[in-house]
Amino acid sequence: TFFIAFVFAIYILLQKEKLGVQAKKVLFAFVRRGRAEATVEVLSLTYNTFSSFLTGQCVEAVILGSMFAVSMTILKLPYALLVGMLIAFTALIPIFGAFIGCGVGAFLIFMVDPMKALIFVVLFLVLQQIEGNLIYPHVVGNSVGLPSIWVLAAVSIGGSLMGVVGMLIFIPIVSVVYALFREIVYLKLKKNQIDP
Repeated sequence: TFFIAFVFAIYILLQKEKLGVQAKKVLFAFVRRGRAEATVEVLSLTYNTFSSFLTGQCVEAVILGSMFAVSMTILKLPYALLVGMLIAFTALIPIFGAFIGCGVGAFLIFMVDPMKALIFVVLFLVLQQIEGNLIYPHVVGNSVGLPSIWVLAAVSIGGSLMGVVGMLIFIPIVSVVYALFREIVYLKLKKNQIDP
C-alpha cells in the first residue's frame, strides 16, 4: 500500500499543472461561477499557507541543526554531527520537537561522559532561547500569519487527535481557517459600516 501510494504521489506531482487545469475546468463546469471562484481562492490560500509553513519549518530546522553541530564541535562534545541532524529532524515538529531531540542527544552523550551531557543540556537551553526568540519568529512566524496562542492550540489539538502528523498539519489548517474567518469578519464589519 505504501509503495502504491508513493508511486501515485509521484505521478500526481509530475502532472500537477495539468491536473490543476483539469480540476478547475470540472469545477467551473459543474458549480456556479461565484462559488467556483471562492473555492479556487480558498484552495489557493491553503496551498500558499502550507507551502510557506513547510518551507519555513525546513529552513528553521536546518539553521537549528547547523547551530548545534557547529557549537558542539567547538565545545568538543561527542556526536556533534549526529545530534545536530537529530535535532534538525525533530525540530520539524513544532514547539515540542527540539526537546525530543535534546532528550535523545543528552542520553547519547551521557553514555560517553555525564559531565558533557550536562554541558549539552545547558547549550541546548541557550540555543533554544536564541532560536525561539530570534530565528523562529523571522523565519516561520510570519509565514502562516497565526498568533502564537493559536499555534499552541493547533499543536495541542493536532497532537491529541493525530499524533506527530497532527502537530505538523494542524498549524497550516488552523492558519487557513483563521485567515478565512478574519476575512469574513472584515467583510461583515464593512457591510455594517463599522471601521475595522
